[in-house]
Amino acid sequence: MVGVTLLWSIAGLVTRQLEAARSFEITFWRSFFNAAFLVVALGAMQGRGLWRSLFRSGWPVWAAGACWGVMFTCFMLALSLTTVANVLVTMALAPLATSLLARAALGHRLPARTWGAIAVAGLGIAWMYGREAGGGDARHLLGTLVALGVPLAAAVNWTITQHISHHASSARAGGARPPDLLPAVLIGAVLSSLASLPLAWPLQASAHDLGLLAGLGVFQLAIPCLIAVRLARVLPAPEIALLSLLEVVFGVAWAWLGAGEEPSLAVLGGGTLVLAALVGNEWLGLRERAARARLQESSSDTAVPLS
Repeated sequence: MVGVTLLWSIAGLVTRQLEAARSFEITFWRSFFNAAFLVVALGAMQGRGLWRSLFRSGWPVWAAGACWGVMFTCFMLALSLTTVANVLVTMALAPLATSLLARAALGHRLPARTWGAIAVAGLGIAWMYGREAGGGDARHLLGTLVALGVPLAAAVNWTITQHISHHASSARAGGARPPDLLPAVLIGAVLSSLASLPLAWPLQASAHDLGLLAGLGVFQLAIPCLIAVRLARVLPAPEIALLSLLEVVFGVAWAWLGAGEEPSLAVLGGGTLVLAALVGNEWLGLRERAARARLQESSSDTAVPLS
């Protein structure tokens, strides 16, 4: 998941290198190349079963696809309206939204360490956001509002994914096949492309821009999103969202080093709190799992066999 966030984080840096493509055209081409790669990759993985699963998919796959489409579209539009730091800080609301939605919809009981990590990360986000969101510029405020669509859609998406994962084992036991959510990423890419194309016309991207946007579609979007969907079968939704906060730190660093968007002291301080929350949560989680493993071993060693 750390590798996924590292790939996600390059979007702001690459976008700042574009020559002619702007706003909706950036969104269109990135989603288009994403969809084209996914058709090839998922086709190789699933063959003709990909198209059958798409047309026979139930509501979870199409709902997740709609969420991916919202995230793909809002993210790139927001980057064209405001700074990379502002977009990523706004996106960092995802863990809190995901935790609350997972608790309400799935009845998840979050450990105290996760609540604590979200609280500390929230302080870091507030520190960063309070500094970066000032100024009252209309374009900036619009970019912030557009960026809010990303964490809200992400919360719904990860909760749907977790819901499917919880019911997968029971579905297999009953002879049913649980829905595959990998095609949902393809659905989202197609929806984003179709929605942004009319607003992007006439297309003005140069060959240089198309090369960069193709790289974004494949390496910044398609590949890490497919990996993230698979990881959702292993990691709880709130933990995935919490680890996704690393994109904030990585993305701000890339924009600073590669595009000259120097972050303020508030961004650096808030990013440090976010990292501390992530490391603390994972470290405590590892200790808890190790303690449970030792307890199980000691219980099995002291068990008296029946004769």
